[in-house]
Amino acid sequence: MGGAADARWEFTAIGTSWEILTPRPLTVDARRAVTALIDDFDRTWSRFRDDSVVRSLATRGGAVPVPPDAAAMLGAYADLSDATAGAINPLIGDALALRGYDPGYGFLDAGARPAPSRWREQLHWDDAHLRLSEPATIDVGAIGKGRLVDVVIAEVERWVALEAEGRMPGRIVVDASGDLAVRGGAHDPPERIGLEHPYDARRAIGVWDVSDAALCASATNRRSWGDGLHHVLDARTGEPVRTIAATWAVAPRALTADAIASALFFDGGPALAHAWGVAWVRMTTDGRVEWSPNCKAELFS
Repeated sequence: MGGAADARWEFTAIGTSWEILTPRPLTVDARRAVTALIDDFDRTWSRFRDDSVVRSLATRGGAVPVPPDAAAMLGAYADLSDATAGAINPLIGDALALRGYDPGYGFLDAGARPAPSRWREQLHWDDAHLRLSEPATIDVGAIGKGRLVDVVIAEVERWVALEAEGRMPGRIVVDASGDLAVRGGAHDPPERIGLEHPYDARRAIGVWDVSDAALCASATNRRSWGDGLHHVLDARTGEPVRTIAATWAVAPRALTADAIASALFFDGGPALAHAWGVAWVRMTTDGRVEWSPNCKAELFS
């Protein structure tokens, strides 16, 4: 990814690998600012951290000052829930933990449990507060990393422009292991992204050229354990999805692309992608590849 002249910063955060490419190296202050943003997001939304806001609400319920990302993410969850007839639900956290994807990474399956189907009556947010009327575990895995990529690339853009006295001297790429955003570099060739085969990491099913947009991917092999268990559950049943193996979506913002990549595991996902103008590809578990009419990926036979 990126050209020889790019400055590359690689690090690990929120349990995944990050790579940030900028026209010139980021300053120490810029890196500290980016690191602080990621940590603030994680301290709010991670269900794996004992000190997070999500874990506090899961234990006691009640109200907390509304986090800055709540409206954007939970509003998107409402759209996802409507489009997929409830298959996506922000209160899926307890169902994931029961199947083994718990804060201690126990990976021991204790059985299926649906997420609360009337989650809108339990989870509320406004300009002041985020509330849970009773304890439950919020999980923002369907869109959270995409949202964070948007936040990070905006912060990187700010520091790059500051150093360049208001100019944007080249391309910026933020890649959080499957969720990627590209900004600037109008005269640079597009970033050429391989679409990794979900059953063979050495192969790609195609490539997608990305400029001034975000590409987000999701696959059932990425976080899987036990006998057919993985992180993509149908909130209505607590069971892992069985028909879709991997999804990719391209949109102007990573939150949008991430949301559609999640929705494409379920009926209703393609219709929502069409309504939002998002291009997509998905691969079924029997090896078929489907794509949207506006998809510009080069898919291999």
